[in-house]
Amino acid sequence: MKRYIAFLRGINVSGKNKVPMAELKQGFERLDYAEVKTYLNSGNVIFSSNEADTIKTTSRIEEMIKNQFSLDIPVFVISKEELEDILYHAPDWWGDESKEIYDNLIFIMPPATFRDVYNEIGEPKEGLEKIMEYKETVFWSFSRKDYQKTNWWSKTASTNIGSKLTIRTANTVRKIVGM
Repeated sequence: MKRYIAFLRGINVSGKNKVPMAELKQGFERLDYAEVKTYLNSGNVIFSSNEADTIKTTSRIEEMIKNQFSLDIPVFVISKEELEDILYHAPDWWGDESKEIYDNLIFIMPPATFRDVYNEIGEPKEGLEKIMEYKETVFWSFSRKDYQKTNWWSKTASTNIGSKLTIRTANTVRKIVGM
């Protein structure tokens, strides 16, 4: 069995799209996934499966969420191995312990691509934020005190492309890989 991570987009945010983690875990177990764990209340699920097709796995999870919670929630599924590779290729400026900088990893949900995201959002603001593409992710760091001045902050949530992204902090991603 192989380890996978499912990142659910936009659940339990400001009282919207409520999904209790214990019930979500049970839903994954009913799909015959093993060693199911959730992390935080924001839709991070670690599980094992013999299924190698992440597109099929994604569809099954989305269907389960729709049936169990009556929610249309986009899901991004990635193998633990792939996520480890992504973290291995993180740029030097991403994920350090600086309290001045906020480091995120943006997961781009297929069929969207980095080019789609970049065309929609545009250039990062010089001196305030940095981005670097790697596979189906974007390393993104920005100044905590000036986040409202950044280009990517408001646009990742408000543009058409926002529904095709799910974002996690560097610390969350590292913690999940260690689980």
